[in-house]
Amino acid sequence: MRKLFLLAFLFVVLNAKSQTLTPRQQFPGLFEAVQTSTIFPDNKTFVDATPKQDPALIMKAYNEQKDQPGFNLQTFVLANFNVPVSHNNFQTDISAGIRKHIDTLWQVLQRRPDEAKPFSSTLALPNPYIVPGGRFREIYYWDSYFTMLGLQESHQVKVIRNMVENFAYLIDKYGFIPNGNRSYYLTRSQPPFFAMMVNLLAKIEGEKVLVYFRPQLIKEYEYWMYGWETVQANQATHRIVRMPDGQILNRYWDESDEPREESYIKDVDAAKESKQPAAQFYRNVRAAAASGWDFSTRWFDASGKLPAIQTIDIIPVDLNCLLYNLEMTIARSLNQGQNAKLAKMYLKRARDRKIAILRYCWNQKTGWFGDYNWQLKQQSAVETLAGEFPLEFKIASDEQARLVADGLKNNFLKPGGLVTTLNFSGQQWDAPNGWAPLQYIAIDGLEKYNYNTLAKEIATRWLKLNIRVFKQTGKLLEKYNVVDTQLTAGGGEYPLQDGFGWTNGVLLHLVNRYHIDTQQLEKAPAEVQN
Repeated sequence: MRKLFLLAFLFVVLNAKSQTLTPRQQFPGLFEAVQTSTIFPDNKTFVDATPKQDPALIMKAYNEQKDQPGFNLQTFVLANFNVPVSHNNFQTDISAGIRKHIDTLWQVLQRRPDEAKPFSSTLALPNPYIVPGGRFREIYYWDSYFTMLGLQESHQVKVIRNMVENFAYLIDKYGFIPNGNRSYYLTRSQPPFFAMMVNLLAKIEGEKVLVYFRPQLIKEYEYWMYGWETVQANQATHRIVRMPDGQILNRYWDESDEPREESYIKDVDAAKESKQPAAQFYRNVRAAAASGWDFSTRWFDASGKLPAIQTIDIIPVDLNCLLYNLEMTIARSLNQGQNAKLAKMYLKRARDRKIAILRYCWNQKTGWFGDYNWQLKQQSAVETLAGEFPLEFKIASDEQARLVADGLKNNFLKPGGLVTTLNFSGQQWDAPNGWAPLQYIAIDGLEKYNYNTLAKEIATRWLKLNIRVFKQTGKLLEKYNVVDTQLTAGGGEYPLQDGFGWTNGVLLHLVNRYHIDTQQLEKAPAEVQN
């Protein structure tokens, strides 16, 4: 009996350890062979595959067989791994309408609580959750907030609570929320929307939610602020940058300087074109992945090309607005618990950050909020929709908000909604593409400064485009071409994905917010909607 207990204990320990090992760490040599081959067109397929037996046994067999005549790598991989299958193979009934479609998608995109599978790259979660769709088979951090907006409209509060609980679980287990619940994402996070999720849930269930999730809010804050006490002026460490005047701002960062495992061959090939040392290039690419904007000219130098990516030199305006909101949310949660002294500390940090955002990210000449290059000590010349975030969190003055509203209307507003940047670079987070989360942030921020007419115009154009494409294809897509609404969105490292969590969520939220008659739009001829 004692022997059986010991074996069971060892299995649990080894399985827990294997959950934090990445596929490249588990399968050295085999990983590189697969990812540089043409077995799977998408590098994400192999890292999401589940080994059929202990990786040590697979590696032993591989090393014994790989140099033998007639060895077939594809046959070997398929014999030793369960390859992920698509969950989105359902038939859309366009005639049933877009609301029915989204209701169906919530079921299609929902995953049951994960069973801890030995040696899988999946980080098991205790509660059901919604995935974005397509190749994105796991929960994604910032996607999930915008998905929750739609779940709220569908009265699926339990699903929202489950997802927030899952993120709290990840913070408790790993000290932060990874990019997604995969072992190969354990070196980076994503835009910190956890406080937004908690606030959303608090609107439904009451302010007690803030107190309940306060420990995780503080832990996430500590992750983003790691190293702030020792970093010197004009220096950076991890996610922290100390400005010349001593103020603290944040940047995106990944703890690894290796190629991304889910995009291995693309990173290796791209590094060959860069003048940067490979490790520096990989770090910059990974930091851009942490931002969610992978990729955009906002992260590049004046050449506007990926080989000159410089993400870790850039202080993003949107990230720091989100962290301001995190500081304010923690302060509110502390006031709920009558911890006035600690609440004042977080309020001071939020005020200091607001001052720094206004100092370093506001450009009076252009009337726009932008990123700041702390190495060059100058603002970025690339204007992006990240400039709307100071409105969402009421950081902008009334005059600044007026100028941003003018900029949105005159420069970013296109036939299908707001374009992400003004640069046509071929990258997916540039023109001509528009993305649901950025439409929402702009619309919500404008309404907070009473620019209601412009906000509704943006929402209407975006919804018309979403619904027209749905009528034509039966799909809701990850991103859209908002400049030429007859063309599909392009760019990116993978084909256009459908599903799609945040598109569904924002669409349903906006339809209800503005009391849009979707049936009327669905009946309208296509030319009326352009």
